[in-house]
Amino acid sequence: MPLPQTFSLLVLGMGGTGLSIARWACAHLGERVRSVTVYGGASSGETDASRELAAAGAKFVFATEEVEGSYDVCVSSPGISEFSPFFASAAAHAGEIMGEPEFAWRLSPERWIAVTGTNGKTTTTSLVNHLLNGAGMACVPVGNIGTAPIAAVDARAEGSWFAAELSSYQLATTRELHPRVAVLLNITEDHLAWHRTHEAYAAAKRRIFANLGTGDLAVISMDDPEAAASAPEAGGSGAAVLELALEDTGAEHAAFVRDGMLTVRLAGAEHALVPVGELGIAGDHNVTNALAASAAALWVGADPARVAAGLRSFAPLEHRIEPVATVDGVRYVNDSKATNTDAVEKALTAFTKDDVVLLLGGSDKGTPLEAFARRVAASTVKAVVCFGDAQERFSDAFRPAANTGELVLAQAADLADAVRVARTFAVSGDVVLLSPACASFDEFSGFEERGRRFKELVRALAPASASGARGLHG
Repeated sequence: MPLPQTFSLLVLGMGGTGLSIARWACAHLGERVRSVTVYGGASSGETDASRELAAAGAKFVFATEEVEGSYDVCVSSPGISEFSPFFASAAAHAGEIMGEPEFAWRLSPERWIAVTGTNGKTTTTSLVNHLLNGAGMACVPVGNIGTAPIAAVDARAEGSWFAAELSSYQLATTRELHPRVAVLLNITEDHLAWHRTHEAYAAAKRRIFANLGTGDLAVISMDDPEAAASAPEAGGSGAAVLELALEDTGAEHAAFVRDGMLTVRLAGAEHALVPVGELGIAGDHNVTNALAASAAALWVGADPARVAAGLRSFAPLEHRIEPVATVDGVRYVNDSKATNTDAVEKALTAFTKDDVVLLLGGSDKGTPLEAFARRVAASTVKAVVCFGDAQERFSDAFRPAANTGELVLAQAADLADAVRVARTFAVSGDVVLLSPACASFDEFSGFEERGRRFKELVRALAPASASGARGLHG
């Protein structure tokens, strides 16, 4: 249902998302918004931002998760689980509760391309944005990528697109969100503390297809079994389903690699785009990401030649298989965004011809490691350096492979120590890869700080012998 013509608004959370909603609401007080109340949460307190917004008309309630009063609409920040008492208290006092992307979509519902998946969604969303802008079609990247959609609604140009990266947290509370193209890259175990069960997590991801209809496109990775299982449901409402895979599935709508060439087929018409070797991003997973973004761009009208040019010009994103420097012939690569085991395995596909010293560790997510360790040991990884709070559990998982000589195993106290230890194992021609399979909160504020610290450590190793970052293909 549409938002009321005017409404009282309740906002849960004082992070970036909550403050973005409150700023929008304050800008529309006395027009669309009758009142805005922000509940900061149990540990919240007054800040410079809250004082500024209070002066603009917002009411703040600190240090409690017990909501009082009655509100037409509640918008909850993504960090607040739908299963939490805070969320339940708000829902009991609001006519409707939703996440921020749903709220923004209802205010500006045209021309959305939505991307989700456990891994790869930021790269794919960035690629969609890059390809559309390169094709002369105005586009803005929003969502989990950094800019809340609500912060871009008022300034949105007529006819422009939103390329929206949507996390499971953001999708879980959607009801009417209806993108023109919806992309599901993969579903692997993650974020169980928020969703409680893997089934709830997967269901949240699949909500990206809930409102598709005739004329829309669902892009689904068929190489990921759990994502592929969503295809019948996604196409049930009349949407076209594009089968995304490294090899041609033969479907009417498909994206794949044929004879080394990225190829998209829409309604039987094929577009051969670029050779895999001309992509600026490496690894099988990034081939999949590029195919998904290309399919989305072509579906909404981008010129194939311009899409091909955009694929060639797109550069690696920070913290995602990002080349840092070559020191004494050893390439150092920052993949700090790889905060789960699946992301690490995908990253290793970029180095099938290289001996790799792999840095693993940080805040332990508690995911199973035995099968992961066996697959890493069977790859081109020659040494594993485990660091941070998770080092003991990761070391235990890799000890059988170390005992049989499949790889060398070492431990380090922290990231700086891990870089030092890795250097003792790496020789010219090797790759030292930070792809930690863990969150970063034991040592850093987030994966971004961890990745930037890694780059600082690498560049300090031997400034005189370090070259600039080189491409990963050779």
